[in-house]
Amino acid sequence: MVKVTVTLDEETVERIRGMAARLGRPQSQVVREAVKDYDARSGKLSDAERQAMLEAFDRLVLTIPRRPPEEVAAELREIRESRRHWGRQRRRSEK
Repeated sequence: MVKVTVTLDEETVERIRGMAARLGRPQSQVVREAVKDYDARSGKLSDAERQAMLEAFDRLVLTIPRRPPEEVAAELREIRESRRHWGRQRRRSEK
């Protein structure tokens, strides 16, 4: 373990002391566990970030052009066929 010195406000110190007393654990352990918990949660989006992303997605969805499924399927067939055709020519020329 590494010993460090940090400066905290009185309210935070009182909270640490209170938690340590309630849990029957050393203050340093309470701080370690609190930092570990905060780190685990900090990788997640906050409610405000999540809401902003959902709103952005909703705006984006409205910009997606509507096309008949048959048209989309035909375009995908064309793309796949052109890729297959190119790949076969290349393989033959490499032989």
